[in-house]
Amino acid sequence: MECRQSGSTGGSTRAHDPADARTAALREEQDHVSGLYARLDTLRDRARAAMDEAYGRGGGGTLQARIEREVAAGEQAHRFTRLSGVERGLCFGRIDHRGADGSPGDTFYIGRVGLRDEDHEPVLIDWRAPAARLFYAATPGSPGTLLRRRHLHTRGRTVVGIDDEVFDLDGLSDTDRRTLVGEAALLATLRRGRTGRMSDVVATIQTEQDRVIRSGLQGVLVVQGGPGTGKTVAALHRAAYLLYTHRRTLERRGVLVVGPNATFLRYIGQVLPSLGETDVVLSTVGGLYPGVRATAPETPAAAVVKGDLRMADLVAAAVRDRQRAPAGDLEVEADDMVLRVDHATCAHLRDRARGLGLLPHNVARKLFVNELLLELARDQARQMDRPADAEDLEYMRASLWAEESVKAAVDGLWPDLAPQRLLSELFADAGAVAGAAARAGFTEEEWKALPRPAGHPWTTADVPLLDEAAELLGEDDGRAGAEQRAAERRRRAEERYAQGVLEFTGLFEDQMMEAPALAERHHAPGPELTTADRAEADRQWAYGHVIVDEAQELSAMAWRMVMRRVPTRSLTVVGDVAQTGSPAGARSWGEMLDTYVEGRWREERLLVNYRTPAEIMEVAADVLRAVAPEQEPPESVRGGEAPPTAVRMTDAELPEGLAPLVESELSAIGDGRLAVLTPDARHSGIAALLPAAAATTPQALDSPAVVLTVTQAKGLEFDAVIVVDPAGIIAQSPKGGHDLYVAVTRATRRLTVVYEDGLPDVLGRLAAPRRVAVDGAGRVRPREPR
Repeated sequence: MECRQSGSTGGSTRAHDPADARTAALREEQDHVSGLYARLDTLRDRARAAMDEAYGRGGGGTLQARIEREVAAGEQAHRFTRLSGVERGLCFGRIDHRGADGSPGDTFYIGRVGLRDEDHEPVLIDWRAPAARLFYAATPGSPGTLLRRRHLHTRGRTVVGIDDEVFDLDGLSDTDRRTLVGEAALLATLRRGRTGRMSDVVATIQTEQDRVIRSGLQGVLVVQGGPGTGKTVAALHRAAYLLYTHRRTLERRGVLVVGPNATFLRYIGQVLPSLGETDVVLSTVGGLYPGVRATAPETPAAAVVKGDLRMADLVAAAVRDRQRAPAGDLEVEADDMVLRVDHATCAHLRDRARGLGLLPHNVARKLFVNELLLELARDQARQMDRPADAEDLEYMRASLWAEESVKAAVDGLWPDLAPQRLLSELFADAGAVAGAAARAGFTEEEWKALPRPAGHPWTTADVPLLDEAAELLGEDDGRAGAEQRAAERRRRAEERYAQGVLEFTGLFEDQMMEAPALAERHHAPGPELTTADRAEADRQWAYGHVIVDEAQELSAMAWRMVMRRVPTRSLTVVGDVAQTGSPAGARSWGEMLDTYVEGRWREERLLVNYRTPAEIMEVAADVLRAVAPEQEPPESVRGGEAPPTAVRMTDAELPEGLAPLVESELSAIGDGRLAVLTPDARHSGIAALLPAAAATTPQALDSPAVVLTVTQAKGLEFDAVIVVDPAGIIAQSPKGGHDLYVAVTRATRRLTVVYEDGLPDVLGRLAAPRRVAVDGAGRVRPREPR
């Protein structure tokens, strides 16, 4: 079993028999793949045994011994998990090179992970390694040194199919020429039914996607691509590639992937683990603030206002509004006397605390409270008619702070605020909103979209405002700060000791572990936290790289929040401005990015549509020309699917007609997935007609059919799509036309549009619409339109 082997030049030249060729090729590749799985089993068993042995040593011995045990066990556990994650589709490709003299040269097998034999010779090349690059980059016009690229299709551990792409037939040996088989691997993959989960495309990455995946770590890469261009899956493979190539840089800080909704995150959730990577946090914008999972809908008007960068000034103004001086003198009853601080002194103390530069509100509060308490203590001493030195005043100040009346008075002037409290109280007070909005430059028409009742659930548009408030408020650094500084001193000492252990054991030179990770693993009580676990719980975590998918939907305030999480500005921005559905979303990439990286972002355009057949894309192109004439639709690589159809069905006919239509489409696609896409306002009503397809959780994607709004369907794909009420989708927001473009491009095989009064002009290509009736057996029966 070798990864590198010389091709033979001998063999018969009898006529090529395709059946014999396929049998011989399958036998040859099965032998090799079986050997690879045997090697995987061996390495996995060794990792498990080493892990069990390390954990079996117990917790005794010296500190160094315990740390060495933790290092060994942790590394073997990580290795075992990684090797277990690549079971499915371990090896998926092979490349045959031309030798220097033109004869057959080396052969490399490509897979999800790199494997070596007992002699440390490579038998399987990791798809991210430089040696695998030509498997993705070679084209007929630029094959490099490749003679042939072979795709292996496996089911379990059995090779069930082979597809060959030959770049130089004359360079192949006679034996290799006799075993050429297959069709294009990409098209075979595209014809498969959907499963409710995004699959990795590691075996069928195309050249333009490979450029995205292997682009450098530094800076902001924008991946602009229309529907079906594979930009999402390319971005996820890019995350795996970056973690492989820059592991020392990224493993400790992790990678953040931001997606449009929870359904989408579940859809993509298995891609990275299947590629052997787990140091990744998946989140929506609504989940980026720890402790909050915002899912409530927002009105379009409020979304636009909350997404505006002026909201940062509005939140700052709201914070200043909570830093007050009393209307007159401050009077507080304590210890059976009324203590006073005059208005001018209170205002001076407030302004002094405000003038502490960049100190957050809750940190500056400490100075305000201490000095106000001191003034109250002085008045108390005067009323008691006794001199008080500094020690006496300090005692009186501490005593006063124990009085609830004093705390209430101080909190009324400069409260200790949490972001949730600040914003919930602000939005429940129209007068407070009006005052803060005026200072931030909002008009009355704009700010009137903000007030709402107390207790309203958080929306996605609220989360960047919570994040902004957290920056402005901070936390009191008194006792918590002292504890944090002490913990930091302990951590540095532990890291120095851990560094010594790593150097002593030789693990530092092998780059198996870094001192901070070792110190944290030894120190942390309870189950070991992964990088992703720690990052997700820490609002101030600085990620090594951030991927933003459906990035056109992010508002300016959302971008402000995302950028806080990646101070290095290492990002992959994935989206299509022609699909912007949010009224606060992007009209251009420069509009959102130039504030942070002006002139320092680069763009890759994906122009080939691998998902949507040409028949459907013709309809989508008409919609695109109407809503974004400056954008070019991607070119479909395949056709031959059923032409999209329009079905007239009145609201009265929907209860009896929609379910049979769904069943008919499910029958047409066989083992696949179907989505019914609706306007937001009609989702619950349509879902009630199809209870088995109601999308109440992200797990609904596992069912054959699902009912979604267009927003919920962003980034997803289905074998068949039924779009209900296209006119309602267009009318539901200023970006309704863009939403319709998204809706009609979700299908990989079949598209049906259900309408009532008349098709929108942009769907005029759907000629000869059918009117649907239901026969006695519950089947859809077409009839002529009225």
